Amino acid sequence: MLTYAAKLTKTPAEMTGADVERLRAAGFSDAAILDICQVTAYFAFVNRIADGLGIELEA
Repeated sequence: MLTYAAKLTKTPAEMTGADVERLRAAGFSDAAILDICQVTAYFAFVNRIADGLGIELEA
């Protein structure tokens, strides 16, 4: 799962069906795979918005 999330975050254009198949082979259901994908994409989206607006982390 973490390999999938890292790849989706760092090199999204390189994702293929084989990445999903590896998650299935590891025992993840299609619903779980969708959750993994959505959570990963959401955090990337929110971080890019924050970076684009110059928002800094609080101490």
